[in-house]
Amino acid sequence: MLGKNIRFYRLKNNLSMRELASKINISPMTISYYERDSRNPGIETLRALAGALGVKISDFLKDHGTKLVFAHGEFRKNTRLTQTRQEYIRGAVEEYFGRFFEAVNVLGNKILEDCPPLHSIPLSNDDEKNAEALRHYLNVQLHGPVGNIVESLEYQGILVFSLNIKEDDFSGMNGTVNGRPYIVFRSGMNAERVRSTIIHEAAHFVFDWPSDMPEKECENRATAISGAFLFPAADAVKELGQKRSRVTHDMLSICREYGISMYLLVKRASICEILGESAAKDFYVRASSAKWRKGGEPERIVKEEPSLFRRLVYRAVCEGSISIQKGAELLQESYDSVKLQCSAAVGG
Repeated sequence: MLGKNIRFYRLKNNLSMRELASKINISPMTISYYERDSRNPGIETLRALAGALGVKISDFLKDHGTKLVFAHGEFRKNTRLTQTRQEYIRGAVEEYFGRFFEAVNVLGNKILEDCPPLHSIPLSNDDEKNAEALRHYLNVQLHGPVGNIVESLEYQGILVFSLNIKEDDFSGMNGTVNGRPYIVFRSGMNAERVRSTIIHEAAHFVFDWPSDMPEKECENRATAISGAFLFPAADAVKELGQKRSRVTHDMLSICREYGISMYLLVKRASICEILGESAAKDFYVRASSAKWRKGGEPERIVKEEPSLFRRLVYRAVCEGSISIQKGAELLQESYDSVKLQCSAAVGG
């Protein structure tokens, strides 16, 4: 546990063994020994490591999800994320859900909703029908705007984690923890891209994907399903009409209503043959110049954030199952902020 945690916090700080070693005047090989649990650091070295990594000594001794069973999704083969950053993301997921399930265990496992079966929907060749099946799976209306997606998923027993990481090459990942699906997304993305990413990741564990489907095709199909889920063809016709000759300002209100980017709206309008190829191409050129294509489009809606973990911790504190201090440790927030929220929750 000690070695794994030292490695986790080193990766979190994006430091190599050599860089960490130089900060506390020991050899990189010694860091390697510590991380492999081949040798234990003394208390002074632990203090130095904690100072260099911006943590407390007690953080090195915490159980970061080692009692949980994880099955992490694969990163794309062409990702520009290094192996160490991939390892950090998986480690961050395990650390977060280690804290999450501490709260769950205090309150009892029945506190979580039973999630729907995974890979249970046959994949159709028609992604409009796939998107409709996904809406049905998540118990949302088959047409019209979808409200708070994170809230809907959490209500269905699907866990969601917002990860603060700088790499733009990472948008999201899915997997399971103790057989329960999770979705992790990068918190720095704009609100509309978060919604698209979450549904893209959900498609990976909801549908029964052919084992021989190439990775690129699988990713493209998941993206297509996500777009059709957020802005179904029937809604596109209802909101935009049968034909549009150009991208116009009134489309922004539709983006806000459906919680989608203008880029996605234009893509869907093009797929549904509402918007002509020339008009779509003209928009893509302008959007690319404005750096909209890679998530630079302005936010037009409020960003959705997971709230289940916070609610569970507040409940455990208010019921006296854990102390305010323990709640603060689980949420990694200050004692005063947790005290304030829990006092407000009971009218204090």
